[in-house]
Amino acid sequence: MHSHSGQFCPGHAKDQLEVIIQHAISQGYKTIGLTEHMPRYEQSDLYPEELIEQDPLTTMVTRHGAYLTEASRLQAAYASQIHILIAFEAEFIRESYADPVRSLFADPRVDYFIGSVHHVHGIPIDYDKKTYLDAVQKSTRQTEESLWEDYYDLQYKMLTALEPKVVGHFDLIRLMSETPGHDPRTWSRVWDKAVRNLKVAREQDGWLECNTAALRKGLDEPYPARPIAEEWIKMGGKFTMSDDSHGIAQVATNYERGLTYLESLGVTALWTLKRKTHPGITEGIRGEVEDVAVPLTAFRETLSA
Repeated sequence: MHSHSGQFCPGHAKDQLEVIIQHAISQGYKTIGLTEHMPRYEQSDLYPEELIEQDPLTTMVTRHGAYLTEASRLQAAYASQIHILIAFEAEFIRESYADPVRSLFADPRVDYFIGSVHHVHGIPIDYDKKTYLDAVQKSTRQTEESLWEDYYDLQYKMLTALEPKVVGHFDLIRLMSETPGHDPRTWSRVWDKAVRNLKVAREQDGWLECNTAALRKGLDEPYPARPIAEEWIKMGGKFTMSDDSHGIAQVATNYERGLTYLESLGVTALWTLKRKTHPGITEGIRGEVEDVAVPLTAFRETLSA
């Protein structure tokens, strides 16, 4: 439910989108959500590798349109082999991003979007240690604890403004931390804000992704870490599954470890979406999607095969 391609996410992803879909089919995927990054609208919001493009902001808008066209073509071409959902990963660098996200989601070809926070105080918190520490210095009290508070406050604004179906890497803030395994429950303000956000997502019938990208980036647990996952489960929250892949080499990476993690939490089902009209849309009207539960046992059997 969370994937990227080098074709539409150049700079930090690899491979053509069609090749990724072909590889996913070969790996036994039944459903895949395509979630290329949305455009950004200010030069200061770009990652360093994106600045090398000529007129990158305009290029991003053009590329997003090309992505939806190509995703629609692939959805039809491979409909007999895999259920392709068309989506995008939303940014919420600041509150002004809400309207562009709503506008992109208004396209009837789009089935859902992921609500993510990658920046705090306009600074990427997942790029490298240096930029993470820059964000710490911009935080309320110039500490990691206060940066985590600020992260969850921005995430709260994102959730209330956008109500995403899938909440992206809920605790991404821990990736570049000096202590990524820190138990957020020991920081009372951080924990209160995280729990508040979980409650909002649950009330909206949103899903958290079990995002195994955390494992390939060196963390001990997927996103979200165990304390947050346990709290989410207490609320009756649902999980979907994501590799957050950026090319064929990362498709289904660490899914075995991800499933073992979910099993240790007592999770028995994962959730995905199914388009009632597939493929494509009819007369420019968005098709309905329904929530579908996949037993963890069935997921594991497919993975083992």
